[in-house]
Amino acid sequence: MKKTLNVAIGGCSFIIDEDAYYVMSEYLEDFRKALEGSNTSNDVMDELEVRISDLLKQKLGGREVVNLRMVEEIIAQIGYPEGYKADNNNKVNNEYMSATKKLFRDPDDKKIGGVCSGLALFLGIDVVFIRIIFLIALLFCGGGFWAYVIFWVVAPEAKTAVEKCEMRGIPPTAENIQKFTSRI
Repeated sequence: MKKTLNVAIGGCSFIIDEDAYYVMSEYLEDFRKALEGSNTSNDVMDELEVRISDLLKQKLGGREVVNLRMVEEIIAQIGYPEGYKADNNNKVNNEYMSATKKLFRDPDDKKIGGVCSGLALFLGIDVVFIRIIFLIALLFCGGGFWAYVIFWVVAPEAKTAVEKCEMRGIPPTAENIQKFTSRI
């Protein structure tokens, strides 16, 4: 028989095994220590907890209790912040390191709505080419305006650090979350 605890991670409530709780709390504390002195440490920790919460929801499926294996997989997937030296038991698993690109509007490089820069990141080409294409389409056939408006409505803006990682097609690891949280 195992003890379970009710904890809040990223604003969501989870029932977690006692041993999984200690591993998760140690991970979060190590992460907090690695970020000490950073002016964005609270934002990074909030983003990290939201990411952990999302991953826990995916892993739970029909289950009710978060176990140690789930916590270890999530830690392996997210990794540790830059400069943190993990021991041999905390090696990052490469199967979690792939990421798919998603279409978002880019708030960091926008001229009007971030549509062109978001499309450029999604397609992997220079934003200047996308802007020229929209300008030519606007001047010669008028369709550029409507295409821009449609993309503006369809593509959500990348607001969180995880969404900014997904927009670029990079895995939302601890280091990448930290990198994009400083821009929020």
